[in-house]
Amino acid sequence: MKILCISDHVDPLVYSPSIKTRFADVDLVLSAGDLPLSYYDFIMSTLNKPLLFVFGNHNLRYMSLYTGPTDVFGRAHVDGQGIEDYLPTGAMYVGTRIRREKSLLVAGLGGSAWYNGGGNQYKEFHVALRIAKLMPRLLFNKLRFGRYLDILLTHAPPLGVHDQDDPCHRGFKAFLWFMRTFKPKYLIHGHTHLYSASAVRSTRYDETTIVNAYDHVVIDVED
Repeated sequence: MKILCISDHVDPLVYSPSIKTRFADVDLVLSAGDLPLSYYDFIMSTLNKPLLFVFGNHNLRYMSLYTGPTDVFGRAHVDGQGIEDYLPTGAMYVGTRIRREKSLLVAGLGGSAWYNGGGNQYKEFHVALRIAKLMPRLLFNKLRFGRYLDILLTHAPPLGVHDQDDPCHRGFKAFLWFMRTFKPKYLIHGHTHLYSASAVRSTRYDETTIVNAYDHVVIDVED
């Protein structure tokens, strides 16, 4: 299964009339955040493929529409109706939720490290609480599917992997524990920009491949 991963920058190679031919074999789109919702609509309407996303620490105008209450399995609802009925895009928000899409189990943990008290910023303690919210569904997945998760979609990277020293771009230590414990095949993140073709985009940690989705990258995941 081919997955188009995007993050942080509206890539002219994606936001292009040639997107349908360039990414014709893509089955799923994952966004690691900091992108406008109109970009998601363009991709979905052109490729006609599902798109799952988390919010980063920018482009948060519509975030409050997506953070409605969820049940123990991470399913969103508002007054008994699907939260999707209220949203400005058909893309599926997976922040602190788990979704099964095309046989893949995908969880989302958006946001960045706390640095100035702005929206969608977290300290390690808050990230641990958000992981705890996912655990009932992770355990259910293990019982039903024989695995906890296939892909963890985040905005910030793990601590010490693709992150930077400044407070804004520091990674989360809790993600390292998550990978060791739940062993997703991939952790897809954004937040740290890549300005050189030689910059490291993919790193292996324990049993997880960590991929920086800045601009765009296509990965091939075993179905």
